[in-house]
Amino acid sequence: MSKKIILFLSGIFTLFLTPRVMAHCPLCTIGAGVAAAGAVWLGVSKIVVALFIGAFAMSMGMWFSRVIGKRWSYIPFQNIFVSIAIFALTVWPLIPIFKSIGPLYLPFIGEYGKTYAFDYSLVSALMGGLIVFISPGLSKKITEIRNGKLIPFQGIVLTLLILIIVGGIVQLVI
Repeated sequence: MSKKIILFLSGIFTLFLTPRVMAHCPLCTIGAGVAAAGAVWLGVSKIVVALFIGAFAMSMGMWFSRVIGKRWSYIPFQNIFVSIAIFALTVWPLIPIFKSIGPLYLPFIGEYGKTYAFDYSLVSALMGGLIVFISPGLSKKITEIRNGKLIPFQGIVLTLLILIIVGGIVQLVI
């Protein structure tokens, strides 16, 4: 048998024999990635792009942790460790590309204050990850407030709306 036929048949078998996986939100993951790519294309600030990269990385981490957690759950707090590891392994290699170092002035240290070099993009990526991490909880609260009624694509809309608002504020301030 040729390699192409074997590859095709293994793909078909994998597609039909793989059990259904209820993951974090693949659409959120794709949305964060598309938003980051769109931001680069539009020439948005590196700090805002890092915000979306951080959101994308956390979304991927949450998604993979649920996929792994359904099959193998051997370690306590495994989902958290997997999410953090995937976040770190996605963001840290990309930080040199989006690096934005600037001053951080702390007036309360010393007589005249101190100024430190500060990596704005790393903090922005962490903020993006935090937004994605808290969005499912916010979505649940909104659903509870609305007596169990969901807005169509509520989680995706909420996450992207918060990211766009925070990104807009960061773009205008910095």
